[in-house]
Amino acid sequence: MSSMGSTEETRRIVLDGVVVQARREGGQLVAPDGRRVGIDEAIHLPPVEPTKILCVHLNYRGRAAELKTAPPRAPNFFQKPLSCLNSHRGSVVRPRGCRFLNYEGEIAIVIGRRARNIRIVEAEDYIAGYTLANDFALHDFRDADRGAMLRVKGADTLGVVGPGLVRGWQPRDQVLRTRVNGRVVQEASIADMIFSMAYLVADLARTMTLLPGDLILSGTPANSRPLEPGDVVTVEADGLGVLENRIVEGETAISNECGWQPSASEKVLGVALGQGLRE
Repeated sequence: MSSMGSTEETRRIVLDGVVVQARREGGQLVAPDGRRVGIDEAIHLPPVEPTKILCVHLNYRGRAAELKTAPPRAPNFFQKPLSCLNSHRGSVVRPRGCRFLNYEGEIAIVIGRRARNIRIVEAEDYIAGYTLANDFALHDFRDADRGAMLRVKGADTLGVVGPGLVRGWQPRDQVLRTRVNGRVVQEASIADMIFSMAYLVADLARTMTLLPGDLILSGTPANSRPLEPGDVVTVEADGLGVLENRIVEGETAISNECGWQPSASEKVLGVALGQGLRE
């Protein structure tokens, strides 16, 4: 099935105070009872309710080259907590006192049925569809996490997905773009991926059970850079729509009573500014 062929998009929205799964028809969203709302007027939620959010490091050749590191021989993954989930047009908070909140435009895989110990050639049968994601990263805490990515990727509001779940879309050579205030800052064909969508699903399912609604974020292209409060970030890909968010500054500073504090070491700057991975 072609990515430009028969597709169906659904979005989770709040309509008259109730969460509904609405079907997209052109510029409108249609609720199961027939009520309609314009896409621009709708209050969006994440398009699915996952039990886990799994993400792959370095899955674009261009990104690996930018960071001056060899492409990985097999995928490396990390997990974002469910509490970081955010949606289309949701505000993304850069905590007060932090400087290195980076955008990372991505395509997210949505699992459609229980998957465990499956082959790569079977993986597509377990995928419900795809959505867009922005895997925001708070690099001020790279020194704190020591590779675990918990605070870098898991802070509140940093798990943006949406606007909708698109069924029937097939990854080929579509272009993924990220814009900041209308300017293109990331642009790459998904053919530049090191590991395919099917490979990622099969690899994860070797050791864990993937459940309907689970999200797998498939990696970001080169040129992830820091943002400032007030910036508007969009992620788009042919057939998957446009995911938009605005950056806001947190109301309170990171507490210095305990724990690691935000830092700007060579390790932090290396990734935040695309200068290279540093241990």
